[in-house]
Amino acid sequence: TISTTVTGVQTCALPIMKSYKVVKSGEPLEEQQINKPSPSGKEILVKTISCGVCHTDIHIHDGYFDLGDETHIPSRVTENLAMGHEVFGEVVEVGEQVTNIQIGKKYVVYPWIGCGNCNECQNDMEHYCSPFTAENIGVSVDGGYGEYVLVKDAKYLFDAGDTPEELAGSYACRGLTAYSALKKAEIKDGENIVIISAGGMGLLALKIAQAAYNVKTIVVDIDNEKLDVAKNAGANNVINSKNENASEEIIKLSGGKVTKIIDFVGSQSSMSFGYSLFGINKGGLYVLVGLIGGNFNLQLPLHTFTARTIKGAYVGSLKEMGELMELVRSGTIEPIEVEARPASQASDTLADLKSGHIKGLVCLKH
Repeated sequence: TISTTVTGVQTCALPIMKSYKVVKSGEPLEEQQINKPSPSGKEILVKTISCGVCHTDIHIHDGYFDLGDETHIPSRVTENLAMGHEVFGEVVEVGEQVTNIQIGKKYVVYPWIGCGNCNECQNDMEHYCSPFTAENIGVSVDGGYGEYVLVKDAKYLFDAGDTPEELAGSYACRGLTAYSALKKAEIKDGENIVIISAGGMGLLALKIAQAAYNVKTIVVDIDNEKLDVAKNAGANNVINSKNENASEEIIKLSGGKVTKIIDFVGSQSSMSFGYSLFGINKGGLYVLVGLIGGNFNLQLPLHTFTARTIKGAYVGSLKEMGELMELVRSGTIEPIEVEARPASQASDTLADLKSGHIKGLVCLKH
């Protein structure tokens, strides 16, 4: 709290907080001292303990998503935004209508908050709320790159049990997205699945798949160091897609027929490689998750003839968050290591993530 003197009378300003904000797309984040929010009604104020740095933050910071052919779609960033949508924190204040949340308790915050009024919000698809009306934490409103985060309602708070505080927030986006993508893959008992990416989301998908399904995993990446991490995390097989005969090896490991692929990269090269693994076999299911960008040339007759399906997977619903966090609290999902950095290193961390220098998960700590 800052005290000032005006015309001889001492007054108290509002309590302040530190926040690291995007003030211009692509430019270094700016450290700001701003007023700490005050909750009212059903709102809860959470003091950020840790906040995962997700690859989506790079696109938000850049100000666009790459559609290929030098075509960009603007991200939803607003000026002077504190990013950070993977928030784990402690409840410090509540609004007057909040009765079921205890001060001092720690939670993961579900960030994909909608307007509450549209059809999607009314039908448990709040994460599908229009970008023009959504109130997504760290995307549309200030998030965990700030010391405090204002949460709209207690229903968005989830107990993480004994999960390490550096990891907990990652379940709000990367973990949730991985869980939702695995559900969309319609995995059968004993099936082989190909996971493209040994990065943070790929590792979380690997651990969730091991916990929730009887499945054999083949993890694909272009970085041998990341593949070593995935192998140590329990992947049945790891393949560098740059290697000669990589496709043939993956098909062989899949029993001669690749049927399920989950792509957490989402680039032109990753999808071209992954889609080719289906060969001329019928019934392949491709779940596209990553947002690296570009475009993909789809051969329409082949797609129809082989009866394939391509599904887009975008984060996950509030119901899916509840299912995932139940698994997390049960201890079924084996934790993975997370690199923790001070929040003051937010800009450098974004740069390191963008350049590929971070091999797993990373979070900022306040």
